[in-house]
Formats: sequence, structure tokens, C-alpha cells
Amino acid sequence: MTDQTPAGIQTHLPNAARMYDYYLGGKDNFPADREAAEKALSFVPEIRHSVRANRAFLGRAVDFLTRQGIRQFIDIGAGLPTQSNVHQVAAPDARVVYVDNDTTVLVHGRAILGKHENASIVEGDARRPREILDHPDVRAAIDFGRPVAVLLLAILHFITDEEGPQRIVAELRRALPPGSYLALSHVAIDARPEAAEGVTDVYRRASSPFVARTGAEIARLLDGISLVEPGLVNLPEWRPEPGTVVPYRDIGDYFLGAVGYVSG
Repeated sequence: MTDQTPAGIQTHLPNAARMYDYYLGGKDNFPADREAAEKALSFVPEIRHSVRANRAFLGRAVDFLTRQGIRQFIDIGAGLPTQSNVHQVAAPDARVVYVDNDTTVLVHGRAILGKHENASIVEGDARRPREILDHPDVRAAIDFGRPVAVLLLAILHFITDEEGPQRIVAELRRALPPGSYLALSHVAIDARPEAAEGVTDVYRRASSPFVARTGAEIARLLDGISLVEPGLVNLPEWRPEPGTVVPYRDIGDYFLGAVGYVSG
């Protein structure tokens, strides 16, 4: 980032979105973000691979949803814009609303999207899904009389149990019209339980806490949603491209993803 830092952005505190950008090899981060990210990497060196796997999962999931006829997407906790964003992967006529509560994300998202005809970004908090769904800009862009895909990628592991991640998913599911989908990805600690405490401590000092959950706990977040094949699996195992070598097989759950169908 340049010295022309927009007002409201705290550069001295690690920021989860900017740390994610650093893992991806981006430049929209500050020394505090890089220091915290390197500390997390000291506990889990595979983080860089995992966040890239999450971006690849987004692309495959959006491609799948597009082939199911979905032309409306709400990406909650969208994070900093990077390559292969939803509006770049979805059909050209698809409408996309990005949602985030992070000032850094909002400033960059608005600058990049500009006056994009079919994509916009609004301020909203995943902890309050009803406010997102009722946001006038969301209502202007999304027709809730037709199927919608909601994306919750790498966001719920920053929602504490007290804040109700299962409630959030259920509230979104109930609000979606029949034929809609919900995609989710979430870090799991089964493969590296010994690293959970260290990573949690790093993010405790950042803009968002990291919540360590097991694969079984993540599966419960999807109660009431019919998962498409192959269900809830490690991200590289979710409908990989033909011929792709899937890494880290048989090591346990470490970063899970799923796409579910909402029947109404």
C-alpha cells in the first residue's frame, strides 16, 4: 500500500483481510499484517497453500452454480479484491453483490468496481444477516423472487460461537427462495490440532478472532441444507478439474468446503 492511506484504516493493527492478501502474495498489506501473518505461518506453513485452495474453490463453486442457472450472487465477507473474483468467474449477465464490514475492503472494492453495471459492494456484517438481506442496495441488485447463491467463504471461522454461526447460516437459508444455493468454506483443525492455540493467539491481536473448529462442528453449521456431491470435503477434493493432483490426501480435515441446495 502507498502512503495515501484512506481515513479509517488502522495500519498499526494486524487486519485479517490484509493478512489474507499477504498469504496470496498481494501488496495491499502493511508491516503489522505481514508480521502477524508470518507468525501464523510459523505454526501452519500450509496456510499459503490453503488460501490459494480457497480461491480456487471459489472459482469452481461459482462455475458450478453458473451451470445450474444461477445469475445472482451475494458474497458475504468478500475480502480484498484479488484475481478471479465472483463477477469475473460468473456469467457476464450475473448480478453480484459483495458484502464486507472492513474499511480496507470497502475502499478498495469501491475503487476497483467503480460503476460496474452488474457488481457492487455494500457495507454489512455477517453477524447480522437480516440487515444484509434488507440493505437497499442489495434489494436493488438482487431479485429474491429468483434463485440466489450466497457465498460464505473463509468467514465463519472469524465468528465466535457466542455470535451464532449456525444461526447465521440458518437465517440466510430461510430467507432464500427455492432453488437457491449456499457455499461455505471453513478452516478445520483436525489435521493440525497442536497449531490451533498459536494461530488463535495471533488472530486475537488482529481485527478478527480465529475460532478453531473441528470438521464435525463445521458440518453442523450446514444442518438443513442438502449438499451437492461430494459434500463437505477438503477444498482441493471438491470437484477438482480433471487430471488435477489433489494434495494432502488422508491427513484429516484442514480446510473444508461445500455447496448446498436450498429447496425452500
